[in-house]
Order: sequence, then C-alpha cells, then structure tokens
Amino acid sequence: MFNHFLNSRFRLWWLVSGCWLLITAGIRPLMLPDEGRYVGVAWEMLSQQQWWVPTLDGMPFFHKPPLFYWLTLLGIKIFGMSEWAARMASWSSAWLAAVVMVSFLRKHGDVRLSNVSMLVLLTMPFYFIGAQFANLDMLVASMISLCILFSADAALCMEQHRPHQRALAQAYVFAALGLLSKGLIGLVLPGATVVAWLLLRRQHRLIIRMWSWPLMGLFALIAAPWFVWMEHTYPGFGRYFFYHHHFQRFAATGFNNQQPFWFYVPVLLVLTFPVSVNVWRMVRPTFYLPVKANAIRTLMLVWMGVVLVFFSLPQSKLIGYILPTLIPFAVLLASTWDAHSNQTSSSAPKHALWIFVGAGLLCLGLVFGLSKKVQSNSHTLPDSVRQQFEPQDQLVMLDRYAYDLPFYLRARHPAWVVSNWQDPDIPKFDNWRKEIFDAAWFAPEEGRKNLIDEHTLMQRLCTPENHGLWIWGPQNTPHPWLQTQAPVFSASGHSLWHISSQQWKTFKSSVSCLEMPSSALEQR
Repeated sequence: MFNHFLNSRFRLWWLVSGCWLLITAGIRPLMLPDEGRYVGVAWEMLSQQQWWVPTLDGMPFFHKPPLFYWLTLLGIKIFGMSEWAARMASWSSAWLAAVVMVSFLRKHGDVRLSNVSMLVLLTMPFYFIGAQFANLDMLVASMISLCILFSADAALCMEQHRPHQRALAQAYVFAALGLLSKGLIGLVLPGATVVAWLLLRRQHRLIIRMWSWPLMGLFALIAAPWFVWMEHTYPGFGRYFFYHHHFQRFAATGFNNQQPFWFYVPVLLVLTFPVSVNVWRMVRPTFYLPVKANAIRTLMLVWMGVVLVFFSLPQSKLIGYILPTLIPFAVLLASTWDAHSNQTSSSAPKHALWIFVGAGLLCLGLVFGLSKKVQSNSHTLPDSVRQQFEPQDQLVMLDRYAYDLPFYLRARHPAWVVSNWQDPDIPKFDNWRKEIFDAAWFAPEEGRKNLIDEHTLMQRLCTPENHGLWIWGPQNTPHPWLQTQAPVFSASGHSLWHISSQQWKTFKSSVSCLEMPSSALEQR
C-alpha cells in the first residue's frame, strides 16, 4: 500500500496534511483534567527516568497502557517542554491514519474518492481538534483505523490473488499497538469490524486465511512484555486493568458522563459540521447496494456501525470514544459529494469547495477560541517563578491535585497531596482523589509518603530540610500559617506560595509545632 508514497502528488498531500494538523497545536495551554493528567504522567516518567511504569504523583497509574506516554515523553525529550511537543502522540497518529486512508483508497478505489475523503477528514473539526488534544482517544482511534485499513487491504489482495503478506503483518503490528494504546478495544473493534465485513460479503474463508501463527507471535512479542512485566512486578495489576477498567467500567453505572443510547449520533453530526451536510444522501437505499460489488463502501458502513453500537451500549459515554468513526464517515461523505458533483451542474464542485474552506476556517476558529477561553491554573506561571524552582524543592498541594502544575513548574519529585485520605467515600466517585488513591495500592510506601493529612503536613513543616517548599492551594486559604505569606503566583482562585530553604526555619515559627499524633494514613 505504501508504494503510493513514491507518487509526487501523494507526497504533497502527505506534507500538507501533516502541516495542517500541526498548525495550531501549540497555541493553547494544556486543558484540565485530561491533557494535564496524561502529559503529567509522561513528564513524571521522563523526569524520573522510569520508562516502564506510568506514574501519577510517583505511584503506578494503571488506568491506561503505556504507548501514549512513551510517544509523549519522546516528543518532549526531542522537542523540549512545550504544549505542541506534548501533543505529538495525537498529531503523529492522526496524520499517519489520514495518509494510510488515502493510500488505501487509491489502491482499491480511485484517486478522486481518496482526494475528497482527505479534504472531508481534515476539515472535520472533530478530527482537527482531536489531532491536537493530548489524551489517548486519537491515538487508539488511529491504531484501530490503521489495523482495519491494513486488514482490509490484505483481504482485498487475497481476493484478487495479489501479494498480501506485508499488509497482513502491518495489521497485526497495529493490533498490538492498539492494545498498548488503550487496551482490549484495540483488538475488539478492528476484529469485529473486519469479521463482520467479510461475513456480510460472504468471504468467510478469508477469515481463516488471515489467521497466522507466526504473525500472532509477532503480535505477542510487541504487546505482551509490558503486561507480563507489570503483573510480575505489581501482583493484581491484571485484574485491576482488565476487569475494573474494561469489563466493570463497560457494564457499570457508577462512572461519570452517563448519557442515553442515541447520544453519539447528534454528537457526530454536530462535531463534523459543515462537511456533514450531505449526510442525508446516505439514507437512500441505493447507497447501501450492492454489498459485494462495493467492498469499500460496505467496509466503511460496517466500521461505523460497529464503533457506534459498541460505545453506545454502556451508560458512561465520552465524546472522544467515537473518534474511530471519523475515517469511515469521511469516506462515506466523500462518496456522496462525489456522486452529487457527477449528477448535477458544474457549479457543484465550486459549492463543495466553499464548504471545505468554511470548515477549515471553523477548525481554526474553534482552536483559537479554546486558546482564549480555556486557561489552566498553571499555564500562566511567570518565567521568574519557574526559574526559582530548584530540582530538589518539594511541592505541596492542598485539597486538590493540579495535574498540569508539575509539567509547567518542571517539578522532579512527587508532590505531597494533602486531603482526608481516610474518607470512605473516595472509591465511590470517579475523580482525581480516586485516581491517586487507587495508585497508592500498588505502591503503599509511596502512598504513605505522598498522600498525607493535615497533621502529617504540620509535622513535616516543623522539620526544616535543605530544600525549598512550594505550596499550592485555594487563594483564600483557611490555613492561618499561610495567610501571613505573600503568594508568588495566583490564578483561577488558587495561589502558589514559595518558602525557600533559608526562610523555612523562620516560617515554622508561624506553625504550631507541638507534638502531634501520627497520621491515620500511616496505618493504611
């Protein structure tokens, strides 16, 4: 399939699409909580040189597999500490998926369909913003899309008695990377899509031919080591990762963002506007026939249907989950644009061009709007404050974990997070406290060190050490010992106080340093 890269026009598409998806990736701060959380985990892994274990505040964070973190820390390592470098995983995977889509369509469809599909996909606000959003959704969507495209390429080559081994091997590789991106959906969705597509086209024999023991060995070689090592190092990891964050999360109702079954249909139409204006042409019966003759259109319909139904079943729904529908939706919409321009006057292409231009401007406008309206607590830290922060300094967070603060402050040690960690309601709510609380079960010693109550904090404040102290908390702090201190930075209702190692001895005079009982958390 990649022979099309040698084509000069295709190379132009390749370069233009990459630049377009990257053009506004660095103009806005990390959004909370998602971007701050996932980039923060990657920064911790990089700063502590802990390449295997994702950590949140110094403790294993096993909500997701490591591929996103590896790509993100690689981007930061190569390009430096910037927002656009932190978004390299999403951008690069979205770019690759778009390029492979075009190559697939040129090989098994036609050049016109591939060009229009690329225009539709790149001007979808959903895809454009998703490629510049630092969380796992675009990465896993791209891995799913790549696995499906290479699997379909291999199947179609088998039908035509053409070489298929390379495409099939690439499908297995991207299936393994999908598993390392977000878990089992990296396998389930491509597998269900390709099998359903082949069964619908009565090509069931190809399912057996696509199974390969040597390629399963390649898949296991890529995907298995990390999961095996985590279970060996942290017993109980497998149950927590697969049972709790896959099956229980899929079936349970106690998680955030509960929505009705039909939720994703209007979301998809709105977030792909205005290029989705031709969607009504897809309701005609002739659009779906004949199944066997139009293999590509059938693939795209099955692909969209599998993803939409799968993610509509659980009550908990996040918008980013349906990013895997965008490539098939773009191809289907492109086929309606193509058919419409052939059946109407010569003004139709010009009309479509204006819609694409408007869609592109909308993409840019939405990102610029986000950059003006969405501000993180930590993004506006002055350089003078960052320069005062020493590598050995200790960060303290009061009653809230600021996901992006370690990234923007360049903190190299886990923060002390002060809260009521004995609250029996912590496991009931899907929030920042539960995330950190769960992580502590895999590293109890780190949990006792980093998750503390106010009594333990006061004890530590009474024991000055040879490093500075940085305290982040509510601007109108209820703590009397902070009210006498002038913050070095304030934003969005929170402040940051700095107590240097020289000031610490004086500062403790404002703190009641009487003997205090040990924290109940120490007995945890």
